[in-house]
Amino acid sequence: MAKASVAGAVKTRLVPPLTYEEAAAFNTCCLTDIAANVVAAAQIEPIQAFVAYAPPGSEPFFATLLPDLQLLPPTEPTIGRSLVHAAQHLFAADYGSVCLINSDSPTLPTRVLVEAVRHLRRPGDRVVLGPAADGGYYLIGLKQFHRRLFKDIDWSTERVFRQTIARAAEIGLAAAVLPGWYDVDDDQALAILAHELFRGSGAATVYEDGYPAPRTAAFLRKLSATNGGLKRFLDKSAASKAADFVPRSGS
Repeated sequence: MAKASVAGAVKTRLVPPLTYEEAAAFNTCCLTDIAANVVAAAQIEPIQAFVAYAPPGSEPFFATLLPDLQLLPPTEPTIGRSLVHAAQHLFAADYGSVCLINSDSPTLPTRVLVEAVRHLRRPGDRVVLGPAADGGYYLIGLKQFHRRLFKDIDWSTERVFRQTIARAAEIGLAAAVLPGWYDVDDDQALAILAHELFRGSGAATVYEDGYPAPRTAAFLRKLSATNGGLKRFLDKSAASKAADFVPRSGS
């Protein structure tokens, strides 16, 4: 699930410490790393990768940036409708299961993507959910389309994961919960990302064994050398905020 890197339209909650142009460039790096992570998972489990993109007309951007991924039709205006639209399109194409992931978690471990696929390959219907630290989810996997999972959800709030679990229980659908991770969509999460990518060998973090996200790491390292405000922000907040920003781990 991805948005084109248009300054002022993506990652706006990262401004400041980033500028709108830097936030758009950061989005491009995240998209590149997430796509590479999915391709890495596809070396272990059978995965066909797609981009459900927005806005309409951004096909050339994604075709150039992510040539190894197929494009789905443009997503809908809201999160819930976008997820429904992408899931319906893929099930209509006769895929046996569908896994939708965000474009905000560049360091999500490859093993988590593999684990999601393995849950979906097991017998019996189920939903697979990856809880995000902000109360949402970074991944939802389905073996059949269940519209109820997307109905009456308070999107973009801390209640999304909890409500989705409740919807699954209402329809008698088993839920497999993946390890918790985080979305990089505000300055707090940006500090966590920098701490995860640049911590020294002895530094502790609640996020271990993440995907190295080389494009994102190189971008932040280069940017912190030229954006004084970003460097001061990261120096001040990364370690302290990492200690407080604990994920809701799965079980």
